[in-house]
Amino acid sequence: MTQNTIKDLGDGLIIRHGSDADAQALAQFNKAIHGEDEWDGKGVQEWTLDLVEGKCPTVSARDFTIVEDTHKNEIVSSCCHISQTWAYEGIPFKVGRPELVGTRESYRRRGLIRQQFEILHQWSKERGELVQAITGIPYYYRQFGYEMTLNLGGGRVGYEINVPNLKEGEIEPFLFRPAAMEDLPLLMATYARGCQRSMVYAVRDETLWRYEVAQQRKYNINRRDLFIIESINGAAVGFIALPPIKWGDMSALTLYEITEEASWAEITPSVIRFLWQRGEALAQEQNQTQKTFGFWLGESHPAYHVAASMLPRVRSPYAYYIRVADLLAFLRLIKPALERRLSQSAFAHYTGNLKLSFYRGGIALNIQNGEIIEIKPLSFKELGDAHAAFPPLTHLHLIFGRRSMAELQHAFADCTTKNDETRNLLDSLFPKRPSEIWVIS
Repeated sequence: MTQNTIKDLGDGLIIRHGSDADAQALAQFNKAIHGEDEWDGKGVQEWTLDLVEGKCPTVSARDFTIVEDTHKNEIVSSCCHISQTWAYEGIPFKVGRPELVGTRESYRRRGLIRQQFEILHQWSKERGELVQAITGIPYYYRQFGYEMTLNLGGGRVGYEINVPNLKEGEIEPFLFRPAAMEDLPLLMATYARGCQRSMVYAVRDETLWRYEVAQQRKYNINRRDLFIIESINGAAVGFIALPPIKWGDMSALTLYEITEEASWAEITPSVIRFLWQRGEALAQEQNQTQKTFGFWLGESHPAYHVAASMLPRVRSPYAYYIRVADLLAFLRLIKPALERRLSQSAFAHYTGNLKLSFYRGGIALNIQNGEIIEIKPLSFKELGDAHAAFPPLTHLHLIFGRRSMAELQHAFADCTTKNDETRNLLDSLFPKRPSEIWVIS
Protein backbone atom coordinates (compact mmCIF):
# COMPACT_ATOMS: atom_id res chain seq x y z
CA MET A 1 0.00 0.00 0.00
CA THR A 2 1.15 3.53 -0.74
CA GLN A 3 1.60 6.26 1.84
CA ASN A 4 -1.75 7.74 0.82
CA THR A 5 -3.67 4.45 1.18
CA ILE A 6 -6.14 4.39 4.04
CA LYS A 7 -7.77 1.00 3.50
CA ASP A 8 -7.53 -1.91 1.08
CA LEU A 9 -11.04 -3.04 0.11
CA GLY A 10 -9.91 -6.01 -1.96
CA ASP A 11 -10.57 -6.82 -5.60
CA GLY A 12 -8.28 -3.98 -6.66
CA LEU A 13 -10.18 -1.27 -4.75
CA ILE A 14 -8.47 0.97 -2.20
CA ILE A 15 -9.52 4.01 -0.22
CA ARG A 16 -6.80 6.64 -0.18
CA HIS A 17 -6.22 10.30 0.54
CA GLY A 18 -6.49 12.71 -2.34
CA SER A 19 -3.34 14.45 -3.55
CA ASP A 20 -2.48 17.53 -5.57
CA ALA A 21 -1.99 15.28 -8.58
CA ASP A 22 -5.68 14.26 -8.42
CA ALA A 23 -6.99 17.78 -9.06
CA GLN A 24 -8.07 17.43 -12.69
CA ALA A 25 -9.26 13.81 -12.32
CA LEU A 26 -11.37 14.69 -9.28
CA ALA A 27 -12.78 17.76 -11.00
CA GLN A 28 -13.85 15.68 -14.00
CA PHE A 29 -15.23 12.93 -11.75
CA ASN A 30 -17.36 15.34 -9.71
CA LYS A 31 -18.52 17.17 -12.81
CA ALA A 32 -19.74 13.86 -14.29
CA ILE A 33 -21.36 12.67 -11.04
CA HIS A 34 -22.91 15.89 -9.73
CA GLY A 35 -23.35 18.24 -12.70
CA GLU A 36 -26.99 18.57 -13.74
CA ASP A 37 -26.36 20.66 -16.85
CA GLU A 38 -23.51 22.44 -18.59
CA TRP A 39 -23.24 25.38 -16.20
CA ASP A 40 -23.92 23.33 -13.09
CA GLY A 41 -21.19 20.91 -14.13
CA LYS A 42 -18.78 23.78 -14.71
CA GLY A 43 -19.58 25.13 -11.25
CA VAL A 44 -18.95 21.76 -9.58
CA GLN A 45 -15.70 21.38 -11.50
CA GLU A 46 -14.38 24.77 -10.39
CA TRP A 47 -15.50 24.20 -6.78
CA THR A 48 -13.58 20.90 -6.72
CA LEU A 49 -10.42 22.56 -8.05
CA ASP A 50 -10.62 25.32 -5.45
CA LEU A 51 -10.89 22.72 -2.67
CA VAL A 52 -8.18 20.36 -3.94
CA GLU A 53 -5.77 23.24 -4.51
CA GLY A 54 -6.28 24.46 -0.95
CA LYS A 55 -7.81 27.81 -1.82
CA CYS A 56 -10.44 27.23 0.86
CA PRO A 57 -8.48 27.84 4.09
CA THR A 58 -9.91 24.77 5.86
CA VAL A 59 -9.44 22.17 3.09
CA SER A 60 -6.57 20.50 1.25
CA ALA A 61 -6.29 17.64 -1.21
CA ARG A 62 -5.76 15.20 1.69
CA ASP A 63 -9.25 16.03 2.97
CA PHE A 64 -10.63 14.05 0.03
CA THR A 65 -11.19 10.32 0.25
CA ILE A 66 -10.82 8.52 -3.07
CA VAL A 67 -11.86 4.98 -3.87
CA GLU A 68 -9.58 3.94 -6.71
CA ASP A 69 -9.91 0.90 -8.91
CA THR A 70 -6.20 0.11 -9.17
CA HIS A 71 -6.81 -2.28 -12.05
CA LYS A 72 -8.00 0.68 -14.13
CA ASN A 73 -6.21 3.54 -12.29
CA GLU A 74 -9.64 5.17 -12.08
CA ILE A 75 -11.50 7.14 -9.40
CA VAL A 76 -14.77 5.29 -8.80
CA SER A 77 -16.03 7.01 -5.62
CA SER A 78 -15.06 10.05 -3.59
CA CYS A 79 -16.00 12.36 -0.71
CA CYS A 80 -14.38 15.34 0.95
CA HIS A 81 -14.35 16.82 4.44
CA ILE A 82 -14.65 20.58 5.00
CA SER A 83 -13.85 21.68 8.56
CA GLN A 84 -15.45 24.85 9.85
CA THR A 85 -16.78 26.63 12.91
CA TRP A 86 -20.41 27.45 13.63
CA ALA A 87 -22.00 29.10 16.65
CA TYR A 88 -25.07 28.18 18.71
CA GLU A 89 -26.56 31.30 20.31
CA GLY A 90 -23.08 32.81 20.06
CA ILE A 91 -21.22 29.76 21.43
CA PRO A 92 -18.68 28.49 18.84
CA PHE A 93 -18.49 24.78 18.03
CA LYS A 94 -16.54 22.85 15.43
CA VAL A 95 -18.33 21.26 12.48
CA GLY A 96 -17.26 18.76 9.85
CA ARG A 97 -19.01 19.00 6.51
CA PRO A 98 -18.89 15.94 4.22
CA GLU A 99 -19.41 17.01 0.63
CA LEU A 100 -19.04 16.02 -3.01
CA VAL A 101 -20.23 12.52 -2.11
CA GLY A 102 -20.54 10.34 -5.19
CA THR A 103 -19.92 6.93 -6.79
CA ARG A 104 -19.87 5.82 -10.40
CA GLU A 105 -23.08 3.97 -11.19
CA SER A 106 -21.41 0.62 -11.92
CA TYR A 107 -19.77 0.65 -8.45
CA ARG A 108 -22.83 1.54 -6.39
CA ARG A 109 -24.46 -0.64 -3.71
CA ARG A 110 -21.08 -1.90 -2.50
CA GLY A 111 -20.96 0.20 0.68
CA LEU A 112 -18.22 2.49 -0.65
CA ILE A 113 -19.81 5.65 0.74
CA ARG A 114 -20.47 4.00 4.09
CA GLN A 115 -16.80 3.07 4.45
CA GLN A 116 -15.68 6.57 3.46
CA PHE A 117 -18.11 8.12 5.94
CA GLU A 118 -16.59 6.03 8.71
CA ILE A 119 -13.26 7.62 7.83
CA LEU A 120 -14.70 11.15 7.59
CA HIS A 121 -16.43 10.73 10.95
CA GLN A 122 -13.15 9.58 12.49
CA TRP A 123 -11.33 12.60 11.05
CA SER A 124 -14.06 14.82 12.44
CA LYS A 125 -13.74 13.26 15.89
CA GLU A 126 -9.95 13.71 15.85
CA ARG A 127 -10.42 17.39 14.99
CA GLY A 128 -12.79 17.92 17.92
CA GLU A 129 -15.82 18.50 15.70
CA LEU A 130 -18.93 17.76 17.76
CA VAL A 131 -21.31 18.12 14.80
CA GLN A 132 -21.35 17.00 11.20
CA ALA A 133 -23.60 18.68 8.63
CA ILE A 134 -24.34 17.94 5.00
CA THR A 135 -26.75 19.00 2.27
CA GLY A 136 -28.14 16.27 0.10
CA ILE A 137 -30.91 14.23 -1.44
CA PRO A 138 -33.88 13.11 0.69
CA TYR A 139 -33.38 10.21 3.11
CA TYR A 140 -29.92 9.07 1.97
CA TYR A 141 -27.77 10.35 4.85
CA ARG A 142 -30.15 9.06 7.51
CA GLN A 143 -28.35 5.75 6.90
CA PHE A 144 -25.23 7.22 8.52
CA GLY A 145 -26.79 8.73 11.68
CA TYR A 146 -27.97 12.07 10.31
CA GLU A 147 -31.33 13.78 10.80
CA MET A 148 -32.72 16.74 8.85
CA THR A 149 -32.92 19.26 11.66
CA LEU A 150 -31.76 22.71 10.47
CA ASN A 151 -33.38 24.91 7.86
CA LEU A 152 -31.65 25.12 4.48
CA GLY A 153 -32.56 27.84 2.00
CA GLY A 154 -36.09 28.84 1.26
CA GLY A 155 -37.34 32.38 0.88
CA ARG A 156 -39.59 34.59 -1.21
CA VAL A 157 -40.04 34.88 -4.98
CA GLY A 158 -41.28 37.69 -7.23
CA TYR A 159 -41.98 38.13 -10.93
CA GLU A 160 -41.16 40.84 -13.46
CA ILE A 161 -44.45 42.57 -12.70
CA ASN A 162 -43.33 42.85 -9.05
CA VAL A 163 -40.10 44.71 -9.87
CA PRO A 164 -40.68 48.28 -8.59
CA ASN A 165 -40.20 51.03 -11.15
CA LEU A 166 -38.50 54.32 -10.46
CA LYS A 167 -40.81 57.30 -10.66
CA GLU A 168 -40.42 59.58 -13.66
CA GLY A 169 -37.29 61.67 -13.20
CA GLU A 170 -36.24 59.73 -10.08
CA ILE A 171 -32.56 58.77 -9.73
CA GLU A 172 -31.64 55.32 -8.37
CA PRO A 173 -31.00 56.07 -4.68
CA PHE A 174 -28.63 53.14 -4.08
CA LEU A 175 -25.88 51.75 -6.30
CA PHE A 176 -23.95 48.48 -6.29
CA ARG A 177 -20.26 47.80 -6.87
CA PRO A 178 -18.18 44.62 -6.54
CA ALA A 179 -16.69 44.12 -3.08
CA ALA A 180 -12.92 44.51 -2.72
CA MET A 181 -10.39 43.68 -0.01
CA GLU A 182 -10.70 47.14 1.51
CA ASP A 183 -14.37 46.34 2.20
CA LEU A 184 -13.52 43.47 4.57
CA PRO A 185 -14.21 45.43 7.79
CA LEU A 186 -17.68 46.42 6.51
CA LEU A 187 -18.46 42.89 5.31
CA MET A 188 -17.34 41.29 8.56
CA ALA A 189 -19.17 43.71 10.84
CA THR A 190 -22.40 43.70 8.83
CA TYR A 191 -22.40 39.91 8.51
CA ALA A 192 -21.84 39.53 12.27
CA ARG A 193 -24.76 41.85 12.95
CA GLY A 194 -27.02 39.81 10.68
CA CYS A 195 -25.99 36.55 12.36
CA GLN A 196 -27.72 37.68 15.54
CA ARG A 197 -31.08 36.90 13.88
CA SER A 198 -30.04 33.26 13.52
CA MET A 199 -29.84 30.71 16.32
CA VAL A 200 -27.06 28.82 14.49
CA TYR A 201 -24.67 30.49 12.06
CA ALA A 202 -21.25 29.99 10.49
CA VAL A 203 -18.28 31.87 11.96
CA ARG A 204 -16.11 33.53 9.32
CA ASP A 205 -12.71 35.01 10.13
CA GLU A 206 -10.77 37.41 7.91
CA THR A 207 -8.99 34.56 6.08
CA LEU A 208 -12.33 33.07 5.04
CA TRP A 209 -13.61 36.48 3.94
CA ARG A 210 -10.53 36.91 1.74
CA TYR A 211 -11.34 33.55 0.18
CA GLU A 212 -14.91 34.68 -0.48
CA VAL A 213 -13.98 38.07 -1.91
CA ALA A 214 -11.08 37.26 -4.21
CA GLN A 215 -9.66 33.73 -4.12
CA GLN A 216 -12.33 31.46 -5.64
CA ARG A 217 -12.71 30.62 -9.31
CA LYS A 218 -15.30 32.73 -11.11
CA TYR A 219 -17.89 29.98 -11.58
CA ASN A 220 -17.33 27.94 -8.40
CA ILE A 221 -20.89 26.79 -7.73
CA ASN A 222 -20.68 27.84 -4.08
CA ARG A 223 -19.07 31.19 -4.77
CA ARG A 224 -21.06 34.37 -4.20
CA ASP A 225 -20.57 37.59 -6.13
CA LEU A 226 -20.44 40.15 -3.32
CA PHE A 227 -21.64 43.68 -4.00
CA ILE A 228 -21.36 46.69 -1.71
CA ILE A 229 -24.52 48.82 -1.48
CA GLU A 230 -23.75 52.53 -1.63
CA SER A 231 -25.95 55.58 -1.26
CA ILE A 232 -25.75 58.22 -3.99
CA ASN A 233 -23.29 60.18 -1.83
CA GLY A 234 -20.93 57.18 -1.80
CA ALA A 235 -21.57 55.91 1.75
CA ALA A 236 -21.44 52.11 2.12
CA VAL A 237 -24.69 50.93 3.74
CA GLY A 238 -24.55 47.15 3.37
CA PHE A 239 -23.89 44.28 0.98
CA ILE A 240 -25.63 41.61 -1.05
CA ALA A 241 -24.48 38.28 -2.50
CA LEU A 242 -25.59 36.59 -5.73
CA PRO A 243 -24.59 33.19 -7.17
CA PRO A 244 -22.43 33.50 -10.32
CA ILE A 245 -24.38 30.73 -12.04
CA LYS A 246 -28.05 31.37 -12.70
CA TRP A 247 -30.64 29.18 -10.97
CA GLY A 248 -32.74 28.29 -14.01
CA ASP A 249 -35.18 31.10 -14.71
CA MET A 250 -34.56 32.75 -11.32
CA SER A 251 -32.05 35.42 -10.39
CA ALA A 252 -31.29 34.67 -6.75
CA LEU A 253 -30.13 36.79 -3.82
CA THR A 254 -28.57 34.65 -1.06
CA LEU A 255 -27.21 37.29 1.36
CA TYR A 256 -28.50 40.75 2.15
CA GLU A 257 -27.30 42.75 5.16
CA ILE A 258 -27.23 46.45 5.96
CA THR A 259 -25.58 48.67 8.53
CA GLU A 260 -27.35 49.71 11.70
CA GLU A 261 -28.03 53.21 10.40
CA ALA A 262 -29.54 52.05 7.08
CA SER A 263 -33.18 51.29 6.25
CA TRP A 264 -34.49 48.02 4.81
CA ALA A 265 -37.53 49.84 3.42
CA GLU A 266 -35.45 52.42 1.56
CA ILE A 267 -32.81 50.04 0.16
CA THR A 268 -34.84 46.96 -0.82
CA PRO A 269 -36.53 48.38 -3.98
CA SER A 270 -33.06 49.23 -5.37
CA VAL A 271 -31.86 45.73 -4.50
CA ILE A 272 -34.75 44.19 -6.45
CA ARG A 273 -34.08 46.33 -9.52
CA PHE A 274 -30.36 45.45 -9.43
CA LEU A 275 -31.14 41.76 -8.92
CA TRP A 276 -33.45 41.72 -11.93
CA GLN A 277 -30.91 43.51 -14.14
CA ARG A 278 -28.15 41.19 -13.01
CA GLY A 279 -30.37 38.19 -13.74
CA GLU A 280 -31.02 39.41 -17.28
CA ALA A 281 -27.27 39.78 -17.90
CA LEU A 282 -26.51 36.28 -16.57
CA ALA A 283 -29.40 34.81 -18.56
CA GLN A 284 -27.90 36.17 -21.75
CA GLU A 285 -24.39 34.98 -20.84
CA GLN A 286 -25.48 31.48 -19.78
CA ASN A 287 -28.25 30.91 -22.35
CA GLN A 288 -30.95 30.89 -19.67
CA THR A 289 -34.30 32.59 -19.28
CA GLN A 290 -35.26 35.27 -16.77
CA LYS A 291 -38.75 34.90 -15.33
CA THR A 292 -38.46 35.32 -11.55
CA PHE A 293 -36.25 36.82 -8.85
CA GLY A 294 -35.75 35.28 -5.45
CA PHE A 295 -34.72 36.51 -2.03
CA TRP A 296 -33.21 33.20 -0.92
CA LEU A 297 -32.65 34.40 2.63
CA GLY A 298 -34.20 31.61 4.67
CA GLU A 299 -37.45 31.33 6.53
CA SER A 300 -37.28 34.79 8.09
CA HIS A 301 -35.59 38.03 7.04
CA PRO A 302 -36.35 41.76 7.58
CA ALA A 303 -36.59 42.38 3.82
CA TYR A 304 -39.64 40.10 3.61
CA HIS A 305 -41.60 42.51 5.79
CA VAL A 306 -40.84 45.66 3.81
CA ALA A 307 -41.27 44.03 0.38
CA ALA A 308 -44.15 41.61 0.94
CA SER A 309 -46.12 42.81 -2.10
CA MET A 310 -43.02 42.45 -4.30
CA LEU A 311 -42.29 38.91 -3.09
CA PRO A 312 -45.68 37.18 -3.24
CA ARG A 313 -44.56 33.56 -3.49
CA VAL A 314 -43.25 31.72 -0.43
CA ARG A 315 -40.72 28.89 -0.82
CA SER A 316 -40.41 26.70 2.28
CA PRO A 317 -36.91 25.73 3.44
CA TYR A 318 -35.33 22.34 2.81
CA ALA A 319 -33.05 21.06 5.60
CA TYR A 320 -29.47 20.32 6.49
CA TYR A 321 -28.67 16.82 7.65
CA ILE A 322 -27.15 17.05 11.14
CA ARG A 323 -25.24 14.42 13.10
CA VAL A 324 -24.26 14.77 16.77
CA ALA A 325 -22.24 11.74 17.79
CA ASP A 326 -21.63 12.92 21.39
CA LEU A 327 -24.82 14.60 22.54
CA LEU A 328 -23.62 14.96 26.14
CA ALA A 329 -20.54 16.89 25.03
CA PHE A 330 -22.60 19.17 22.81
CA LEU A 331 -25.19 19.92 25.51
CA ARG A 332 -22.43 20.63 28.02
CA LEU A 333 -20.88 23.05 25.54
CA ILE A 334 -24.13 24.99 25.00
CA LYS A 335 -25.09 24.92 28.69
CA PRO A 336 -24.64 28.71 29.08
CA ALA A 337 -27.21 29.28 26.32
CA LEU A 338 -29.68 26.89 27.96
CA GLU A 339 -29.28 28.61 31.33
CA ARG A 340 -29.71 32.02 29.73
CA ARG A 341 -32.93 30.87 28.09
CA LEU A 342 -34.24 29.56 31.41
CA SER A 343 -33.43 32.85 33.14
CA GLN A 344 -35.47 34.74 30.53
CA SER A 345 -38.47 32.41 30.74
CA ALA A 346 -41.23 31.57 33.18
CA PHE A 347 -38.89 28.86 34.50
CA ALA A 348 -36.30 31.28 35.89
CA HIS A 349 -34.82 29.80 39.13
CA TYR A 350 -36.26 26.39 38.24
CA THR A 351 -35.10 23.43 40.34
CA GLY A 352 -35.58 19.80 39.33
CA ASN A 353 -34.29 16.83 37.36
CA LEU A 354 -35.26 16.60 33.70
CA LYS A 355 -34.93 13.07 32.33
CA LEU A 356 -35.14 12.53 28.57
CA SER A 357 -35.49 9.08 27.01
CA PHE A 358 -34.39 8.20 23.48
CA TYR A 359 -35.76 4.67 24.03
CA ARG A 360 -32.35 3.00 23.76
CA GLY A 361 -30.64 5.54 25.96
CA GLY A 362 -31.20 8.95 27.46
CA ILE A 363 -29.88 11.93 29.36
CA ALA A 364 -30.69 13.73 32.59
CA LEU A 365 -30.27 17.41 33.39
CA ASN A 366 -29.95 18.32 37.06
CA ILE A 367 -31.14 21.92 37.38
CA GLN A 368 -30.77 23.88 40.63
CA ASN A 369 -32.15 27.42 40.89
CA GLY A 370 -31.87 27.86 37.11
CA GLU A 371 -28.30 26.52 36.91
CA ILE A 372 -27.62 23.24 35.13
CA ILE A 373 -25.44 21.43 37.66
CA GLU A 374 -24.98 18.20 35.73
CA ILE A 375 -25.79 16.61 32.38
CA LYS A 376 -25.35 12.84 32.48
CA PRO A 377 -26.51 9.69 30.69
CA LEU A 378 -29.56 7.76 31.85
CA SER A 379 -29.19 4.07 32.54
CA PHE A 380 -31.56 1.70 30.75
CA LYS A 381 -33.41 1.06 34.03
CA GLU A 382 -34.10 4.80 34.41
CA LEU A 383 -35.72 5.25 30.99
CA GLY A 384 -39.14 4.29 32.31
CA ASP A 385 -39.06 7.27 34.70
CA ALA A 386 -38.23 9.79 31.97
CA HIS A 387 -40.21 13.02 31.82
CA ALA A 388 -40.16 13.00 27.99
CA ALA A 389 -39.42 10.44 25.30
CA PHE A 390 -38.14 10.92 21.75
CA PRO A 391 -37.89 8.38 18.92
CA PRO A 392 -34.29 8.13 17.62
CA LEU A 393 -32.74 11.46 16.54
CA THR A 394 -36.01 13.44 16.75
CA HIS A 395 -34.60 15.28 19.78
CA LEU A 396 -32.24 17.07 17.36
CA HIS A 397 -35.24 18.94 15.90
CA LEU A 398 -35.83 20.41 19.35
CA ILE A 399 -32.19 21.15 20.19
CA PHE A 400 -31.59 22.98 16.90
CA GLY A 401 -34.81 24.98 17.08
CA ARG A 402 -36.55 23.55 14.01
CA ARG A 403 -39.61 22.11 15.76
CA SER A 404 -41.48 22.84 18.98
CA MET A 405 -42.51 20.04 21.33
CA ALA A 406 -46.12 20.34 20.14
CA GLU A 407 -44.99 19.95 16.52
CA LEU A 408 -42.87 16.93 17.37
CA GLN A 409 -45.70 15.32 19.30
CA HIS A 410 -48.06 15.93 16.38
CA ALA A 411 -45.62 14.29 13.95
CA PHE A 412 -44.50 11.40 16.17
CA ALA A 413 -47.05 9.58 18.31
CA ASP A 414 -44.24 8.08 20.41
CA CYS A 415 -42.78 11.51 21.22
CA THR A 416 -44.30 12.06 24.66
CA THR A 417 -44.13 14.24 27.76
CA LYS A 418 -45.46 13.44 31.21
CA ASN A 419 -47.38 16.71 31.50
CA ASP A 420 -47.79 20.22 30.12
CA GLU A 421 -45.18 21.61 32.51
CA THR A 422 -42.50 19.33 31.04
CA ARG A 423 -43.47 20.33 27.51
CA ASN A 424 -43.29 24.02 28.39
CA LEU A 425 -39.97 23.56 30.20
CA LEU A 426 -38.50 21.88 27.11
CA ASP A 427 -39.77 24.68 24.88
CA SER A 428 -38.11 27.18 27.23
CA LEU A 429 -34.79 25.33 27.13
CA PHE A 430 -35.02 24.71 23.38
CA PRO A 431 -37.31 27.33 21.80
CA LYS A 432 -38.25 27.10 18.16
CA ARG A 433 -36.09 29.66 16.36
CA PRO A 434 -34.98 29.92 12.70
CA SER A 435 -31.41 29.54 11.56
CA GLU A 436 -29.90 30.58 8.24
CA ILE A 437 -26.37 29.27 7.72
CA TRP A 438 -23.95 30.36 5.00
CA VAL A 439 -21.70 27.32 5.28
CA ILE A 440 -18.01 27.31 4.45
CA SER A 441 -17.53 25.65 1.08
